Amino acid sequence: MDTAAAARTNDEVHRRLEPVARIGYAVNGVLHLLIGVLAVRIALRDGGGSADQSGALAQVAGTPGGALVLWVFTIALAALGLWQLTDAVVQQRSPGGEVTDVVKAAAKGVVYLVLAWTTLPFARGGGSSSEQGATDVTATLLQSGVGRVLVAVVGLVLVGVGGYHVVKGVRDRFLRDLRALPGREVGRAALWSGRVGYPAKGVALVVLGVLFGVAAVQVDPQEAGGLDSALRTLGEAPFGAVLLVLVGLGFAAFGVYSFVRARYGRF
Repeated sequence: MDTAAAARTNDEVHRRLEPVARIGYAVNGVLHLLIGVLAVRIALRDGGGSADQSGALAQVAGTPGGALVLWVFTIALAALGLWQLTDAVVQQRSPGGEVTDVVKAAAKGVVYLVLAWTTLPFARGGGSSSEQGATDVTATLLQSGVGRVLVAVVGLVLVGVGGYHVVKGVRDRFLRDLRALPGREVGRAALWSGRVGYPAKGVALVVLGVLFGVAAVQVDPQEAGGLDSALRTLGEAPFGAVLLVLVGLGFAAFGVYSFVRARYGRF
C-alpha cells in the first residue's frame, strides 16, 4: 500500500470511529462519576470499595445487566483509543500540526486502549484490582537501578500531567476541546464542570506521582499504589475528609464534563 492509500485508509478509519469514540467519552464520564462517589463514601467512612477504575467497574458489574454494559464500555473505550491514535496520524500530516499535539493524541490513545483492556476482564465476569497490579509492577521495577529510575520518571510524569490538568481547568483551556457549549444554564453548568473537574483530577494525579517518587526513593513498592492509594493518602492529611469530599465531587464534575465533550467535543 503506497503512502497516499495508507493516508486515505487512516482518514476513513478516523471518520468511521467517531460515533463510537463519542460513546467512549461518555463511558469515561460514567467511570469518573462512580470514582467520585466512591471517594466521597471513603471520606464519610461509608465503605464503598476502591476509589479507582476497578472499584467503578466492580460497581457496574454488580448491577442487573452489568456484563452487557461492560462489553459496551470495552468496545467504546477501545474505539476511542483507536480514534486518538488515528487522530495523531492526521495531525502529524497536517501542515500546521504541532509535535506536542501529536504526542498528546498518541498518549491518550494508548491510555484509552489500556483502559479498555482493563475493562475486558470485568465484562467477561472476572476482574482484578488495579491497585494490586500497580504495586506488583512497581515491585518488579524496584529490583534494579534502572527500574528505580523508571519509577521515579513515572512519578515525575504523573506530577506533570496533574499540574497540566490543574492549569487546563483554571485557565479554561478545556474549552479548546469543544466546538461549542450548550446554551443558558446548561452551558454554565458545563463550563463549571470543567473548571472544577480538571483541577480535582490534577490534584489526585499529583499525589499519585508523589507516591511513585517516594516508592523510588525508599525502594518500597507499597508506597506506589494506584488512584485509590492517592485518594486515601489525601484523606489522611489535615482536614483530609473535607479534601477528599471536594476531590470526589471534582471527579464527578469531570464526569459531567466528559458527557459534554461526548456531545460537543471537536472531532
